[in-house]
Parts: sequence; structure tokens; C-alpha cells
Amino acid sequence: MTDKEKQFSNEKTCEHTLVCLSSSPSNAKIVRTAAKMATAFGGSFTALYVQTSASQKMSETDKKRLQNHIRLAEQLGADIVTVYGEDVSYQIAEFARLSGVTKVVIGRNNIKRRHFWSKPLLIEKLIEAAPNLDIHIIPDSSADNKYTVKKKFWVKHLIPYPKDLLITAVILAIVTLIGIAFSEFGFTEANIITVYILGVLLTSLFTRGYACSFISSFLSVSLFNFFLTEPRLTFHAYDSGYPVTFIIMFAASIITGTLASKLKDHAKLSAQAAFRTKMLFDTNQLLQKAQDDNDIINVTASQLMKLLDRDVIAYPETNGKLAKGYLFTVTPDAKNDIFFSDKEKSTAEWVLKNKKRAGAATDILNETKCMYLAIRLNNKVYGVVGIHINGKPLDTFENSVLLSILGECALAIENSRNAKEKELAAVRAKNEQLRANLLRAISHDLRTPLTSISGNASNLISNYDKLDYQTKMQMFTDIFDDSQWLISLVENLLSVTRIEENRMNFNMSVQLMDEVIEEAMQHINRKRNEHIISVECKDELLLARMDAKLIIQVIINIVDNAIKYTPAGSEIKITAEKKDNSVLVSIADNGAGIPDRIKPRVFEMFFTGDNKIADSRRSLGLGLSLCKSIINAHGSEITLTDNIPHGAVFTFSLPSGEVNINE
Repeated sequence: MTDKEKQFSNEKTCEHTLVCLSSSPSNAKIVRTAAKMATAFGGSFTALYVQTSASQKMSETDKKRLQNHIRLAEQLGADIVTVYGEDVSYQIAEFARLSGVTKVVIGRNNIKRRHFWSKPLLIEKLIEAAPNLDIHIIPDSSADNKYTVKKKFWVKHLIPYPKDLLITAVILAIVTLIGIAFSEFGFTEANIITVYILGVLLTSLFTRGYACSFISSFLSVSLFNFFLTEPRLTFHAYDSGYPVTFIIMFAASIITGTLASKLKDHAKLSAQAAFRTKMLFDTNQLLQKAQDDNDIINVTASQLMKLLDRDVIAYPETNGKLAKGYLFTVTPDAKNDIFFSDKEKSTAEWVLKNKKRAGAATDILNETKCMYLAIRLNNKVYGVVGIHINGKPLDTFENSVLLSILGECALAIENSRNAKEKELAAVRAKNEQLRANLLRAISHDLRTPLTSISGNASNLISNYDKLDYQTKMQMFTDIFDDSQWLISLVENLLSVTRIEENRMNFNMSVQLMDEVIEEAMQHINRKRNEHIISVECKDELLLARMDAKLIIQVIINIVDNAIKYTPAGSEIKITAEKKDNSVLVSIADNGAGIPDRIKPRVFEMFFTGDNKIADSRRSLGLGLSLCKSIINAHGSEITLTDNIPHGAVFTFSLPSGEVNINE
């Protein structure tokens, strides 16, 4: 690949295409065009919807059309993002700047500026706000190009509610009474006008829409004229300046009421944004604490139930199929059977297979009770979530939060699975390393005894009659010692394998500790005669509950280690005593001891330390590891301490036992 091709490839990868969503009928065409551009240029694809105060006042037709456009963008692979603000062009430009957007795809309608003083069009404002951004404008040349943003909601909201009219009347009455009182006390008209403007402000805050604000503004001027200007109780005014006062008062009231209504709408949008942020933060915190895929999906469904106040059903994905569903109901007495019918389950399976939403409030399999969505990241589906619609489709805000939480859920499952795969890979690597160490140690350490056995046997076969009796006995002894070493090695290997794989069958019984130690002494290395080994049981009847065969192997391994790693003539002392409800066994030697730096590793498998063995055999490092596994299986621990003034002490405990005598 040439440098130019590499540069072009990097540029494609860095592309980020943004399409703007709206309720316009032609927006579907714009979304499809943007999706094709995103595929052609590569990189990421985002669909942005700017929610304003007017969004809540859209007609049901526009709301449904907007939801269809959001679903279309989602199906085409876009990340759905909702932002809040009144200045749409500024929100688009700011999101593009923060998210690294390189191309913006937006629609253009046939609306033109009628006068030079008219408000700039959205496209003009966007070009001015983001001059360095590539803006692709798709004309609205479809059959529905007569569509404009409907103003019917103005008519709807200019018809006040009876409750709001009552609130307005009460506020105006109180303000008028205060104005009359101010007039009686000699306050100026400016103070009284301020009281009426305050009344308009309160009306805007406590009522819905703009209707009551206009009514309050008009009536404030009328009431001021009727009750507080000369002549009183008429709509006439003697002072020639009153008309100007009335006009200014009416304009101030209108502006105050309008600003108050806008601030109230902004506060509502801010509260929604804060709630959405809090829900996402809480969900993220709970998802981090989840242990597996089922926990993650359960947390997600529970959060959605709280957020949407609807029944939620969740199906985890297992090996490409839906597992058993989990139902989260708002009311405990909800009928569960309707959510697990064949029709509901088949719809959820369709969503899993096709990676698209289906069910209620959609155009696909819409005869179900729930709307089903895939929990997916890119093209991988991790489960399906169903939302009980019950005749009330999700609004834009609920839909945006739903998609955000499902995205968090999919990302959490992806991270959880990646972490588990890393753990499994680490375990596999460790097992491979152990296997390699075992093979390497066995191939190295078996060679010496096998060579000795083979050499001695060959020499005996070839020169048996020529060898004297003492030489023959020495060779037989060497063969026996080497074979015993090999048998001990194989026993340790088999025991370690069985314990690590939990295949060891423990035969627990109450045994006399001195008899167990005596049995172990009979199997100790033949070189025990070069050392002084003593046994001390401080109680005549010392009973312990154990698997006698395994404990004998523990004692043999520890004593053999002491024989191997201490010089001839060293003392090895085995002590057993009862302490509380346990039998404490310690094996001490007065050799050179074990350095502090390797003490933490002496019980590790295949660890042999720096000690050299006199017969040139190198231990596999299985003996002490096996001892630790056996003692742990008995519910205790084995410890290593220093033997003062020098040497080492291995100590382990066993549960004490009692013999029941039945007469």
C-alpha cells in the first residue's frame, strides 16, 4: 500500500458522519442518504435530535413520524443522541465540535426568508456557527414538500385550561387589591405597575402555555385603568400620558410573561436532562457491580422499569438463542402469563435474529403486548428487552434514555465477556506453563534414575559371574533406591493431579497419631540411617480425624525433604501433641534452614529453590505442594518457620477425634 493509499485509508477511518433528525416527512430520505455516505466514507455514524420546548407540543402524527425516523436511523447503524436546547443550530454545531464530527447531513425545505429582517434560516445559522464543517444539504424535493412546521399547537395552547383561568383570576384579584391598597397609602403609579407586572410573571409560572400570560397582560392594563386611574371605575383617562403608560405596561407584561414561560420550558428540559444523566450514571454504577451477563441484564431491566414506570421483560442471549426470560412488573399483581405467550416469545426471537425492534408500537409483529428491542453492540446481540406499551407509545425523551441504557448494557456485557476471556486465557497460559514445566522437569529428572537402573541392570546381565557379592548387592541397592524414587515421584504426580481436579476420594476416619507416624517411618528414604530421626507423642492416646494414607504421604514427603537437604548426621524430630480441638504435628530439622527470600514459594508447584542434592537428582518440587493441598483438604494449613538456632520446622494440624464404643 502506497503512502497516499494509507493516508486516504486513515482519513476514511477518522470520518464521523452526523445526520439531523426531525419530524419532516422527507427526513427518512435524508437519513438513508446519510447512511450511504457514512458507509462510503467509513468511520462512525450518528443521528442527532435536538429537543426544544416545542418538541413537547408536536402533534401525534409528527411524534409518530419522528419515532419512525429514529428507528430507521438505528436500523441503519447510527448511534442515536438527543440533546436539549432552544437554539438548534448552536446545539448541532457544539455537538459536532465536541464529538469530532466531520460531515453533517441536513435537509432543506422550500421556506424562504420573506424580508431581510426575518430570522435567518437553520442552514444559514448552522453555516455561520460551524464554518469549518462539511455540511451536506439534501433538498426536500419529495411529494410532501408542502410540509412545514405546524403551528396548530399555538391554537391549542392559546385555549387556556379552566384551572389556569381560575389561577389567573385569583392572581389578578390579589394584585388589584394590593394596587388599591398601595394607592390608598400614597404609593406612586410606577410601584403599582410593578405589582401588576409581578402578577403577570406569577401567572406565567403557575399556568401552562402562553394564553394566560397574554390574558393576564391585557387584563392587568385594563384593571389598572379601571380601578387606579382617574376617573375611577371607568375605562377613561384624563391624563394624556396614560395611553403611552398603558402601551409600555402591556409590552412589559407581554415580554415578562413570554420570558417566564420560556424559562419554565428551559427548566423542564434541564430537569429532563439532569434526570437522564442521573439515570445513566446510576445504571453505569450498578452495571459495574454486576457479576455476569444475567446480572447485567437484570440491572438494566430493573432500571428501565423504574424509569419508564412500565412492565419490562428481559431475555439474555446464550449460544445464539434466548434463555429464560425475567419479568419486572410495576404492580406485584400483574398477570405474568401474557408476557410469556408463544406470540411474545416468537417476536423476541425475531428481534434476536434480525437485530431490529418489533412488536407493539412498531410496524413489525405489532399484535404483541410489548415492544421488543435488541441489546446490541455493533452487530452482536446480547439479549432482548420488551417494554409493555399498553396503548401508550414511548415519547422522544423516553426513547432516547431507553436506547442509551440499552447501549450501556451491551457495552457492560461486552466488557464482562472480554474480562472473562482474558481470565480464561491467563488460566490456559498458566496451565500450559505448568504442563511445559512438568514435561521439562520429568524429562530431565527421570533420565538420571532410569539411566542408573538401565546401566546397573545391563552390567549385571553382562558381568554377573565376574562381579563379587558386595558389588552385586550395591548395584541391586542402587536399582531399588532409584525405582523407589520413581515410584514416589509417580505417586506424588498422581495425587497432585487428583487433588487439583477434585477427583481425590477422601477416606476420613479416626486414627492414632503415633501409629500413622510409625507407618510413615517404614516408608522413609533408605538414607534415613544417615540421620537421627526421633518421634515424640506427648499424649498416650492421641486421636485425629484424617485420611491416614494421605497424611502418611505428607509425613514421608516432609521427612524425605529434610533428609535430602540436610547433611548426614543431622537431627530430624517429629512431634505430635493435642492443642484445643486439634492435633498439632511438627517436623523439625537442624540443618542449614531455608532462606527468607524463598520461604513464600516453598509450597509452589515445581519450585525447588537453590539447594543441590547430593545424588545429583533434582527434585520436581511436587512434594511440599502436594502436602499443602492435602492439609488444605483436611480444613487446615501447613506452615514453615525457623528452628532456633538453625534449621526449619514444618507444622500442620488435624481435627482431633474420638472413638465411640458401642456396648
